[in-house]
Formats: sequence, structure tokens, C-alpha cells
Amino acid sequence: MSIAPVQHIAVIGRIADKPILLEGLQDLGCIHITPVSTSDQLNTLNDALSGPADDTTTADIDKALKFLNDAPFQRRQVIAQHDFSIDETIAAVLDIKRRLRVANDKRDYLLARIADVEAWGEITFPEKEPQAGLRFWFYLLPRRAKGQLKQITDPWVVVATDDRSSYVVVLAENEPSPDLLPTPRVHIGSEPLSALKAALHEAEIEIDDLVAERIAFTRFVSLISAHLTNVTNAASLRAADQASYSDADLCFVQGWTPEDDAGRVEEFAIANGLGTTCSPPAPRDAPPTLLRQSAARQSGVDLSMFYQVPDYRSWDPTLMLLISFPFFFAMILADAGYGLVLGSILALYWRRLGKTPRGRSYRLLSARIVLGTCFYGALVGSYFGVAPPDRGVLAAINILSINDFDTMMKVSIGVGVLHITIANLLSAYVLRRQPDVLSKFGWIAVCVGGYAIYAFGDDPLIRNVSSFIACIGVALIFFFSSLAQGQGFGSHIKRGLDGAQALAGAMTAFGDVLSYMRLFALGLASASLAVTFNQLAVNAQAALPGLGFLAAALIILLGHGLNLALGIISGVVHGLRLNYIEFFKWGFDDEGYAFTPFAKKQMETA
Repeated sequence: MSIAPVQHIAVIGRIADKPILLEGLQDLGCIHITPVSTSDQLNTLNDALSGPADDTTTADIDKALKFLNDAPFQRRQVIAQHDFSIDETIAAVLDIKRRLRVANDKRDYLLARIADVEAWGEITFPEKEPQAGLRFWFYLLPRRAKGQLKQITDPWVVVATDDRSSYVVVLAENEPSPDLLPTPRVHIGSEPLSALKAALHEAEIEIDDLVAERIAFTRFVSLISAHLTNVTNAASLRAADQASYSDADLCFVQGWTPEDDAGRVEEFAIANGLGTTCSPPAPRDAPPTLLRQSAARQSGVDLSMFYQVPDYRSWDPTLMLLISFPFFFAMILADAGYGLVLGSILALYWRRLGKTPRGRSYRLLSARIVLGTCFYGALVGSYFGVAPPDRGVLAAINILSINDFDTMMKVSIGVGVLHITIANLLSAYVLRRQPDVLSKFGWIAVCVGGYAIYAFGDDPLIRNVSSFIACIGVALIFFFSSLAQGQGFGSHIKRGLDGAQALAGAMTAFGDVLSYMRLFALGLASASLAVTFNQLAVNAQAALPGLGFLAAALIILLGHGLNLALGIISGVVHGLRLNYIEFFKWGFDDEGYAFTPFAKKQMETA
């Protein structure tokens, strides 16, 4: 539970001290500013956030910076230049980008035209209509249909051939009938091949010149980045100014700050002759959510905030995501061999990922995924689709079979029941002082009881006990899902209707639990494809003596590479989906908004 507690804070000063107040708070970087509140102020706040007040927009600067940072080479940076003009520089860079795009499009067009025309050779059309009014009509005829040429009554000639086609020119005054040959007429244009090649040469020279200009402008990346940082900070300062309150004598800024940062704000206020008020959130307040975790768990914070921001008064899903996402990914990939491949890739990038705290966090997440995939793959006994020997350590670890549909479905659905049970328990903790908390335990009883009936219902005792537990759960849902107050007849009717409506969610719960069957289905698909590619490789080696080994190796590499890529995509998409859709649905009753500190942006070096 690491949602940082925040305090509502206001900083008050004289109107003459407003620049000091705002710039000081921006330097502190620990306040989420909230507008003092009228619709006009909110509109001007949005205008202030939209961009700088100069002629060059931040969007243009961003485009230019990305274009320069993606250049094939970087020049030595210019630290300072007295005549540097950001407007002229950005305009010139974006013009180079536009001209380079046009030149590349022209080159691609000419390459395609040359590929179409080259087999026909150098054809120069007369400026005037030839004698007798005859014109050239071009056809690309498959060699298997070469016999169709005998049906042509007009003069014709085959100017070239290749392995698949014959290049036929027909001389006729008017365009021949569309059914003259089994292929449509080819349009080769009026430009001869030599002219197209000359134009291509000019286009490539133009591209070289534009690339050189682009590289030359990379020396200004630092200056452009510094300007963008200053512009962004100025826009942030204007937005804070619009969100504050001012009159003839006083000004003040209000917002939220983490509890452990409130002292810093008070020290700043005392040092600058400003006043502060600080108070905890009122019951009706909606503070922003700030997840505070160690640097090693930053990847989990990113995953938690990606889809839905938890409400301030709820709980932090970071730890659950760091556990469940790698586990789901492993069940979907379901092969220890693929886990070893992922581990090898991670080893190659291990040092590079360790250069920043965020990179180290994602490195740890990747390591969990690799270890989980290897461990689960060993449990189901799949190593690139090959089962382990009947004896030995690997066989002892192989306690599950991906082909045992009944058991694997029970495991997958059991994982879903456990996941949703944890979500309801965490939600119940948040609602522990509210009467509807018992409805959360009701859903837990229904899910656990229903699963026990499905998985162990052959035992009469377990079936009877599970049915009793599920019935208790239904009663808890019906009687404790309503927040209606009062003892009158109307209140009882309202509570009954709310309970009935809550019970209607049983189909939703059933569907959510069954969603976890995708863990088994996708794992089975991955394992089946691996086995299929192995069998194709064996068949190819047996059918092609000599070259069979090469064909088998290609099938193994391409087949397993494709299967691994599909497994990674499925593991990421569905591994996160089960957390974001099913788990968050049952774990969070409300959605919050992220804590965004009013802080200076630091310049990012290229």
C-alpha cells in the first residue's frame, strides 16, 4: 500500500512577491497545483499549457529535434552562438525534412518505374504520330500462355524474356481489345529508360545534399533542446500563474503536496516572507494519486499507471502486477527453451539496461519474466516443443502436461479465481469501514465455492460444503450490496432492488473467471506450433537427402522464431489484459488521477 499520503497546501503572499512565489515552487517541484477555480481561469489555464507565446511552437521544435536526433551522424555541439535564431533554425530544419521526404518519394517512384521499364530496354517514342498511324502496345505475358500470341492479327514482337514472362509489343492503330491476351496492357510511360536513370541520379544527389545539410544542423541540438526546455518551463509557469488567485494586494496558490514534502514548502515560505496553510484531505476531497515505490519497482509503477490511475483512497497494484504479469506471461509462452532464448537476449542488453535506474527496474522485470517462463516451461515439460527424457531431473520437475486439457483448464480457472479473490480482498480492505464490505466477501465465497464444485465436485462432501459457501456468498451479495439508508418500506425496496442488480453481475463474474482460460489456450497454441515445426523439420530432412539438414535447420529457426514472436506479443497483450480488465474491475471501485508536480523540466541531452 504505497500511495503517498498528501496534504492540501496553500501558499500566500503579497502581489509583489508573486514571481518569487511561483518560481520558488517550480524549483521545489513537489506541488500538484489545482486551479483556484472558475471556468474562465480553467480556459486560460488550458491556453497557457497549449504552448509558448513565440512564433515557433513546441510541436515544431519536437519534430525538428526528433529529425536531427535520428540523423545518421551527429556533429560536435555548439555550446553558445550569439546570432543563433531558434525560429530560423527550426524553419530550416523542417524545410530540409519536407524536401528530404519529397526527394525520397521521388527516388522510390523512379526505382519502381525503372524496375517496370528496364526489361523492355531503351524505348524512345517519336514526337509525332508514326506513319500509317501505328502505335506501340505493351503486354507482360506469362510464358505458359505464349501460345496465345498466335491469335494476334496485328504485328507483334517479343523484345525480351525471363524465367516467368515474355515481353510483348503489339503494333496497332487503336488499343487492342482487352481480351486480346490473358493479361492486361502494361503502361510503361513516355519517358525512356535513360531519362529515368538520369532523373534517379539527380534525385540521389539531392538526397545526399539534404542529408549533409541535416547532419550540419545536428550541431545545434543542444541549443534547440535548451530552448525547448526554457519554453516548456515558461509555459508551465504561465499555467501556474493562471491557476493562482490574485487581487490588488494578495496572491495565493493551492494544491497538493506529499506529506514528507510539506516541511520543505513551509521552509521556503518562511524564508521568503510567505504564508502557508496545510491540512489533510477532507472526506469529500479528491486528491491526486502518487505511487511511491523503490527504484527497483519503477517498472511496476509504470504498468500500474498505464491503463488506469488508482483512486487516492484505494491501494497500490504495483506489487501484484510485478508478480502476476510475469506469471501470466510464462503460462502463455509455456516453453522453457523459449525462456532460455529470452534470457540470452536479456544477457546481451544487461549492461545497457543498467545505465539508468528505470532501465535497471525493467531489467529486473525482464529477469522475472525469464525465470518464470523457464520454471513454468519445465513444469509442463516443453523445451522448444520437445518433452524431457522419461528419467532424470527434468522429468521429475515435469508435473503438468499441456495436453491434459482437464487439468490445465482447472489450473487456469483456479488462477483466475485466485486473482479475482485477491482483488476482492484488497477492495474489501479499502471498504473495511463501510457496510457494503461484506458484499466483497460474498463474491469471494461465490467464486471459490463455484470453483470447488467444478474442480472437486465428485466428492459429495466437498460439493455440499462448496454449495453452502456459495449460497452464503449469494446472501451476502444480496443483502449488503446496497448503500441505501433508512428503515422505511421504500428503503427496503431500494435495498432489495440494489441486491438483485448486484446478483445480476454473476454472469460478469463467470465470464471474468473464464477469461483466464486464455492462459491455457494460448499456452497450448504455442506448444502445438512448436511441436508442428519440429515435425515439419523432421519430415523435410527425411524427404530431401543431402539438403534435408539445411531445410530442417531453416524450418526450425524460422518456425520457432515466428512462434516465439507470437508468444511474446500474446504474453504482453493478454498478460496485461487480465490485470487491467478483470483484476482492476474487481479491485478498484473508483478511478483517480495522477499527481503531476509543478516542476522545472531538465534539459535532455541528445
